[in-house]
Amino acid sequence: MALFGLGKKRRGTLRTGTSEDTRHLQAFIATREGVEAFVEPRTAVTDTTVLLVAHDGEWTRRRVDGPSGAADFARKESIPLYDAAVVGYPRRMREYNERQRGRG
Repeated sequence: MALFGLGKKRRGTLRTGTSEDTRHLQAFIATREGVEAFVEPRTAVTDTTVLLVAHDGEWTRRRVDGPSGAADFARKESIPLYDAAVVGYPRRMREYNERQRGRG
């Protein structure tokens, strides 16, 4: 019989954003320039996420409480919010990823 560890969620349980996720996103914004937000749709196992991309393409992603939670977060942080499913991801993010791969 399989037992689940304490504090672990069962498979198939939707994971939502936490205050720790919000703090991480706020810290990224506070320490980077030109940050924009891209809301990503919910999947079968992860709630809506926000992808933050800085001016140089550095990025981070965390869960938020739905599309309205993403909009509220962006408004409070005074950063632009785009729908990733509509506009896609910025070229600078792809270029950043390529530079990181090149560093090994």
